[in-house]
Amino acid sequence: MNVLITGAHGTVGTSLVKHLPKQYSLTLLDRVEPPTDHPHADRETLVADVTDRDAMDTAVSGMDAIVHLAGDPRVTASYDSVERNNVRGTKVTLDAAAENGVRSVVFASSNHAVGRYETEHAPQLYDSSYELTVDHTSPVRPDSDYGASKVAGEAWMRLYAERHSMQCYSLRIGSVRSDPYDHPYGDAERAVSRGETTRGSEEYARLAARMKCTWLSQSDLAHLVACCLDDTTVEYETFYGVSGNEHTWFDLSHARETIGYDPKENGHAWTEPPQ
Repeated sequence: MNVLITGAHGTVGTSLVKHLPKQYSLTLLDRVEPPTDHPHADRETLVADVTDRDAMDTAVSGMDAIVHLAGDPRVTASYDSVERNNVRGTKVTLDAAAENGVRSVVFASSNHAVGRYETEHAPQLYDSSYELTVDHTSPVRPDSDYGASKVAGEAWMRLYAERHSMQCYSLRIGSVRSDPYDHPYGDAERAVSRGETTRGSEEYARLAARMKCTWLSQSDLAHLVACCLDDTTVEYETFYGVSGNEHTWFDLSHARETIGYDPKENGHAWTEPPQ
């Protein structure tokens, strides 16, 4: 299967390229060449902007599927940035996919498409005794222009699935982290390394408690995307992208039952960071 990955040099793209099974023939697309110390430094990159329709027509030619990750990933990003990079970039990518006969598109949406649930219920939400489940039928509640741009992307995905008979999957991705922070204490340990907090502090505990709920390990991320790429039944669906975290508020039953997602990691099984 020929698969184009847009935004391939970002955190999610780098994790996917590392962990996706070798059965997929991957083409990496990004706005820039990777730096010399990047894991992709020795791989060929299609340098293109996803808002450039001519470039995207060329990039998607001959592809069976697209994993669309490109966009401004910052929750604090301005409207102008997310309108151009997230909304317009997704629309152009889908136009190119439809025109060139791409069978399926996997879209990196975000937990921030429903982020207001967390805003409203945190920090109690991170406690194992707190009861809240957000699933694919819950109303969207974006927490930012970034979150709203992902909701817009999901809407385009459904439109193109129904208008062009493409298979489209929106993944509301939780917390994916680069090495060495790919674990439930990753955000807390990164904050320590930056001098922003200390181990044993309330802030350290809060960051770890949240991450145990929202963590999507690199390996589970690749498994989830592979489930979408291998699926032949879905027209359009929205799935939550977190590991099998025991007390997460994000529903995983829909992904388990529909595409066979079977995460191996559980953030709540960890009691301390890796040594």
